[in-house]
Amino acid sequence: MQMSYAIRCAFYQLLLAALMLVAMLQLLYLSLLSGLHGQEEQDQYFEFFPPSPRSVDQVKAQLRTALASGGVLDASGDYRVYRGLLKTTMDPNDVILATHASVDNLLHLSGLLERWEGPLSVSVFAATKEEAQLATVLTYALSSHCPDMRARVAMHLVCPSRYEAAVPDPREPGEFALLRSCQEVFDKLARVAQPGINYALGTNVSYPNNLLRNLAREGANYALVIDVDMVPSEGLWRGLREMLDQSKQWAGTALVVPAFEIRRARRMPTNKNELLQLYQVGEVRPFYYGLCTPCQAPTNYSRWVNLPEETLLRPAYVVPWQDPWEPFYVAGGKVPNFDERFRQYGFNRISQACELHVAGFDFEVLNEGFLVHKGFKEALKFHPQKEAENQHNKILYRQFKQELKAKYPDSPRHC
Repeated sequence: MQMSYAIRCAFYQLLLAALMLVAMLQLLYLSLLSGLHGQEEQDQYFEFFPPSPRSVDQVKAQLRTALASGGVLDASGDYRVYRGLLKTTMDPNDVILATHASVDNLLHLSGLLERWEGPLSVSVFAATKEEAQLATVLTYALSSHCPDMRARVAMHLVCPSRYEAAVPDPREPGEFALLRSCQEVFDKLARVAQPGINYALGTNVSYPNNLLRNLAREGANYALVIDVDMVPSEGLWRGLREMLDQSKQWAGTALVVPAFEIRRARRMPTNKNELLQLYQVGEVRPFYYGLCTPCQAPTNYSRWVNLPEETLLRPAYVVPWQDPWEPFYVAGGKVPNFDERFRQYGFNRISQACELHVAGFDFEVLNEGFLVHKGFKEALKFHPQKEAENQHNKILYRQFKQELKAKYPDSPRHC
């Protein structure tokens, strides 16, 4: 009897010790979590305590929920918006890469996933009912076979208001249902897609680029908004995170990422040295060089290419904004939305950069990071049959600049 009592006592003592050990580990966990500062420490933490990945079933359930909602109409009533077909969790201070695409241009997403190590947000536009169905099937397939999509990508869908997207029937995807890997999904998309200019859709539906941009950057503190057929330099996300984590002085500053275009997309430069080699032989040139030189000229490319080589990403010089500069940039805080009245081609990004300037933001060009657009942009190929929309947007831009005077009456700046 005494022996049984002694065993029970020893058992309870062991149980109490185990509970105390668990409590101590929890305290250590909280201490480590609260003590994390900067990306390096976070990387070390997640190396030992990796976050639990969302399962395929969880992601598919989110897709069904988003589609079953029926979407919401945008402010104009012309478009139906489905938020969060895919969702991703992220640090509030993270830098998100926000982009937009027609369904056919989603094949560029593969390259972005390879170059950008952080979270991405993609707004997809489906101009027809058939494209809306293809978009949901693609999302279903990508979420099933691409772990990076499940872990890092938020995806939203926009279609004309007269259409509704439907939950994919398991039998509906057809050939997509036979795919077994992420690469197979992108290979299949490359075979069935007809990539081209987002707003040259061949329909009478206007491409709502600014609605898509706002949707992609929604909820982000810091965002780099780019076109889907652009590729960032290697390590740009990590460099931005380290720079932003080390200092809070960037409020009210737009950190400009110089943009280039490359003749042949087969050879995408990864770093500045590779970019400069291609620049010197004419394979790379400033973005919009053959289409709208003033739209990027204030970046001061001649100064940028001659900056001394550095290891750390940082702002190199300040550039006063001037019309019609439309830089690609990272900024946090109260960044103005893109004006969603601008659709199709023309003045959609210039207008937002103009308001950013009037709202008091300064523009500083980064020393090492860059973006590269796939292919040279040429005027003869750029916007066929879209001159009417361009003229409409030109008139709207004049009106927009007058509206800014009333919106920012105390600002000494103007466009």
